[in-house]
Amino acid sequence: AVHLVESGGALVQAGGSLRLSCAASGLRFGDYAMAWFRQAPGKEREEVSCISKRGQTTKYSDSVKGRFIISRDNEKNTVDLQLNSLEVEDTAIYYCAKGQWAGCRAWSDFGDWGQGTQVAVSS
Repeated sequence: AVHLVESGGALVQAGGSLRLSCAASGLRFGDYAMAWFRQAPGKEREEVSCISKRGQTTKYSDSVKGRFIISRDNEKNTVDLQLNSLEVEDTAIYYCAKGQWAGCRAWSDFGDWGQGTQVAVSS
């Protein structure tokens, strides 16, 4: 079974940075695109970023484009999300997810959620 464990969440001031990491097991990690999603209090889960199986293609939501950077290490089976210039609106639980395909296609292709890591941004 696929097992995803997120870490790195914290309380940080607006304008600060964080690095989230997701450790994956139970899958041929290098065969699949991976993604990060987030869910803010009282809101639906929303897509943040995805990365293709070899990392050659990345995609970002408009709300984080230019501030967040996704990366992966297929030797370590990890996918990271660097969060820069954090805003109060970035406060959410962040989840990583496995795609069904090698590339970033539809956001609906992603599942097998981890337990999430909490990011809180104070003003």
